[in-house]
Amino acid sequence: MPTVIIYSTPTCPYCQMAKVFLKQHNIAYTEHNVAEDMQAQKEMIEKSKQMGVPVIDIDGEIVIGFDKKRMKELLKID
Repeated sequence: MPTVIIYSTPTCPYCQMAKVFLKQHNIAYTEHNVAEDMQAQKEMIEKSKQMGVPVIDIDGEIVIGFDKKRMKELLKID
């Protein structure tokens, strides 16, 4: 099982879409709300060099935004 971390905010529609996608494929993930968790926000920026969400870390590979194609590749989903 891959290690998946999603950095998100409660109001981000793309974050919600990414989480639904992961749930549909039974992929467990850890979520960090970067609107409230400043340490997670700092970690997200260090990893991605981005301020926007979602940022998704799949086994150390960073996906910026809800890039379904890239997520499928990294998660080995058909």
